[in-house]
Amino acid sequence: MMAQTKRFTMDRLRFFFSRIKERLWVKPLVLCVLSIGGTFIALLADNLGLSTVVPEITLESVESLLSIMASSMLVIATFAVGSMVAAYASASAGATPRSIPLVIADDVTQNALSAFIGAFIFSIVSLITVQNDLFDAAGRFAIFVLTLLVFAIVVITFVRWVDRIARLGRVVNTIEKAEKAAGDALDRRRHAPTLGAMKASPQQVFGKGIPVCSSTVGYIQRIDLETLQAHAEALNCHVVVTALPGAFVSQCRPLLRIEGGYEGDFEQRSEEDESSNLDAFSSAFTIRSSRTFEDDPRFGVLALSEIADKALSPGINDPGTAINVISTMVRLFTLWQSPVEKDTLQAVTYDRVSVPELVTDDLFDDAFTAIARDGANMVEVSIRLQKALWALAETGDSAMAAAAKKHSRMALARSERVMVIEDDIDAVRREAAFSSA
Repeated sequence: MMAQTKRFTMDRLRFFFSRIKERLWVKPLVLCVLSIGGTFIALLADNLGLSTVVPEITLESVESLLSIMASSMLVIATFAVGSMVAAYASASAGATPRSIPLVIADDVTQNALSAFIGAFIFSIVSLITVQNDLFDAAGRFAIFVLTLLVFAIVVITFVRWVDRIARLGRVVNTIEKAEKAAGDALDRRRHAPTLGAMKASPQQVFGKGIPVCSSTVGYIQRIDLETLQAHAEALNCHVVVTALPGAFVSQCRPLLRIEGGYEGDFEQRSEEDESSNLDAFSSAFTIRSSRTFEDDPRFGVLALSEIADKALSPGINDPGTAINVISTMVRLFTLWQSPVEKDTLQAVTYDRVSVPELVTDDLFDDAFTAIARDGANMVEVSIRLQKALWALAETGDSAMAAAAKKHSRMALARSERVMVIEDDIDAVRREAAFSSA
């Protein structure tokens, strides 16, 4: 039986802090602790013998400032929460619910809410200590200085937040956030196409070996290759990952296949050891009810496609947003196929693990299928889509050129079936001529 030990690697820390950023309560909690700590730090000023050096601050002035802050910050914090909820609802209704984690993770908004709540807690705690005569002259001066500092932080934060809240939740802002999330994930995968493991061929993925399935149903958010490597070394076997982050798995679909020495003496192991070893391998997969953007490039592309598809619905009828997303897709795929310098390419670290690469055709399916289907009757969208696919077909990457031509022919076929004006069909055909060249 193998001991299941986990170390905090940089990749695991990155995944952990990404999840923390999606929690609204974390930063306000930290600021509340700091604000309470700041009050008691002021008590130390009385013990440093500074009462004869610092200016004399009256008790009434400190109480007045703290009372103003206590009465106003709670109102502003309540207003901030209401504005944030409205922005989240707008992002969900105007873009796609999959973009909500990106909107929630907005640093400026989280910092604003944290500053307002922290200032409120600071003022309440400080007011209690001041009114109970816990401070001498130096302590009152320290509280006065801290109060002015908190006021300055709140004012600056409020000004920045007003500018951000005016754009938060708008479709253009959501597209920018989704593009950044998808671009970061694609760039990481571009520099680590197999996540630091060996490259798995399609024959290996669908080949023989002992399958290890998930005990839960959900989406793979992350794969801990270090854990897979350690368990494979302990059992003297090789592991072929069959499900990448973003894949939907159940108790019947294998996460990986075990090849090599482990398979050879499979019959000699007890049922308890066998179950323990398989559970050790499956524990390397983080499976939850939803997908995440960090290790799942296809999810970011799919979220952008959903934004465009929603804009093409009859209830919204906003082809301009779809055209904007198509341009975003061209930028992302141009980044995806751009060459990578060898010194920046992640070396093979896990030689007992094989991982398949992302398939370009799958990325194109996520990006363009829904847009081509629901925008087939709009000539402006169809023409812009054909121009985008034409541009991607000329990038010089054979897999991308094949995928672009395939989707160009499919989009043209859809347009020919639903368009009624022959001039519109001819215009789309001219732009799609490259796919049959």
